[in-house]
Amino acid sequence: MARILLTCGEPAGVGPELAPLALAAGADLVWMGDPRHLPQGAAWTQVTDPDDPVPPGHLPVLRHDFAGPATPGRPDPAHAPDVIAVIRRAVDLAMSGRVAAICTAPISKEALIRGAGFAFPGHTEFLAHLAGGVPVAMMLASTTVTPPCRVVPATIHIPLADVPAALTEQALDQAIRLTHAALIRDFGLTAPRIAVAGLNPHAGEGGLMGRQDRDLIAPLIARLRAEGLHVTGPHPADTMF
Repeated sequence: MARILLTCGEPAGVGPELAPLALAAGADLVWMGDPRHLPQGAAWTQVTDPDDPVPPGHLPVLRHDFAGPATPGRPDPAHAPDVIAVIRRAVDLAMSGRVAAICTAPISKEALIRGAGFAFPGHTEFLAHLAGGVPVAMMLASTTVTPPCRVVPATIHIPLADVPAALTEQALDQAIRLTHAALIRDFGLTAPRIAVAGLNPHAGEGGLMGRQDRDLIAPLIARLRAEGLHVTGPHPADTMF
C-alpha cells in the first residue's frame, strides 16, 4: 500500500522535527528532504522508491540535498529553490499514484519570495497550480473535539482589508460546494451540514453593521438550500464558534 509523503517544508522550521515523531506515532510515511536537517540521532534509511522497505523504527527518506545545513528558527532564502523543488517532486509522485497522498510541513513564504521569487501566496495556491489549476479550498480539521470541527475559510492569504472585495458570490459558492463534496467523498458524511459565518459583526445586524451578510451571503444560502444542500447562515461568527 502506498505511503503518505511528508515534505520537509522550511528546513529551519518544525518540519524535520515532525517526521520522526509522526513515524513513532504510527504514521506510514516517507519523508522527502535533506537528511542533514533531521534531528540529531534520528534513525533513517534512504530509499529510491516510496514503498521500499526499511528497518523497523527507521524513517524512509527520499533524499533531496539542499544547498547547506539549516539553523533552527532562521529561514534561509538560499534554501528556497530546494523547498519548492521538493513540493514539485511530491506532487508528481502523488499524481502518478506512487504515494497515497502528500502532507506538507510548514514553509516560510517570505524566504521563498526572497530566495526564489515565489509567485504564490501559500501552499494551497501552489498545489492547485501544480495540479492543473483545479478549484481548491483550505480545510482546518480537528478530531480532538466532539463532534469533530471542520472549518473552511472562504478567503485565504490576503490582507484583512481586502477580504470584503474578495468575498464574491462566486468565490463563496465555490467554497461551499467544494466543502460539501469533500465531506461526502473524503469524510463519509452522507448528509453534510454546513454553517456559514457572517462577514460582519453580528452577521451585519440586519444591515446596520454591513450589508454583505444580508445582500450577498443570505441569498446565496437560500439558493443552495433550494438545491438540497443543508446550509444555514449567515451566523454571527462568535455565536457559531
